[in-house]
Amino acid sequence: MQRAEARPRQHPEGAALGGGSGGDRAAAAAAGAMDPTRLLFQEPSLYTVKAIFILDNDGQRLLAKYYDDTFPSTKEQKTFERSVFDKTHKTDSEIAFLEGLTIVYKSSIDLFFYVVGSSQENELMLVAVLTCLFDSLSHMLRKNVEKRSLLDNLDGVFLVVDEIVDGGVILESDPQQVIQKVNFRVDDSPLSEQSVAQVLQSAKEQIKWSLLK
Repeated sequence: MQRAEARPRQHPEGAALGGGSGGDRAAAAAAGAMDPTRLLFQEPSLYTVKAIFILDNDGQRLLAKYYDDTFPSTKEQKTFERSVFDKTHKTDSEIAFLEGLTIVYKSSIDLFFYVVGSSQENELMLVAVLTCLFDSLSHMLRKNVEKRSLLDNLDGVFLVVDEIVDGGVILESDPQQVIQKVNFRVDDSPLSEQSVAQVLQSAKEQIKWSLLK
């Protein structure tokens, strides 16, 4: 692959241009930089997911996790979420492109699930995350994937999301493995009940303040 990437610089025409004027050499360099074949050899990134969020059927945030600084403030995040919702909630498609980002989504009764990646991201990877998230929550909520049930189990929803993606890196795409890991975390030790209660209370407080901003 490295040999293929270097080949354009060794092209005979490139060598001929090298003896021309500075402008010719600059033009040749620019053309090489924009060569689409070079894009094929970009190093893949582990940081696949930029954001995961769940909205209700009014476009209001129920849960959101952002993994980089594309939208650094809560206000910017909510503005983006509203734009995404307006673009997607009345369509039958499962993928959208907005603000240079790739967004895959799925709806269920009064909920909308979104997974966001870069414009160059493999859509199948994002769909795998979305499917895993939905199937894991469907299992946890006993197939009752709707707003009230989600809010009643918001603590578990956060745990599920964290088992699937951590810092933008996909950790798991098998719903059964996700559920097993979440159950293991809850039952890990005699003190787990108290620890989980603290985590849940913290998560609820974060959501409350997020919604009030």
